[in-house]
Amino acid sequence: MIDIILLTLLLALIQIVLLPLLLRANNFAYLLSNRDGPYEPTAVLARVQRAAGNLQESLPAFLVMAVIALVQSIDLTLVASVWLALRAAYFASYALGFIGIRTLIWMGALVCLVYMALALAGLVAV
Repeated sequence: MIDIILLTLLLALIQIVLLPLLLRANNFAYLLSNRDGPYEPTAVLARVQRAAGNLQESLPAFLVMAVIALVQSIDLTLVASVWLALRAAYFASYALGFIGIRTLIWMGALVCLVYMALALAGLVAV
């Protein structure tokens, strides 16, 4: 489970910090400025930023449940791995502009979070 948590944090680093930085690299002067004025992102950068915002909404719940699972010795490695894979697929589908499949992927990741919560509450078998 620790590996999944670390990979999740790597995904967050890439999605929230590194990729947006790379997509702004063509505007180096803005990156070095005080950023007092607005920055008009490209369509891809705007999608990446929205996907990052979505990850930031679900990441705390995932991390808390993953740590609780570790502390309580509940093996949620498989469902956590599926959640991570779905979040990576969600990010890719959002960045590439795939509309229909993106929502299905998001719903799958949400189901993983709900399952993790139910498993930690002892309401479903692990």
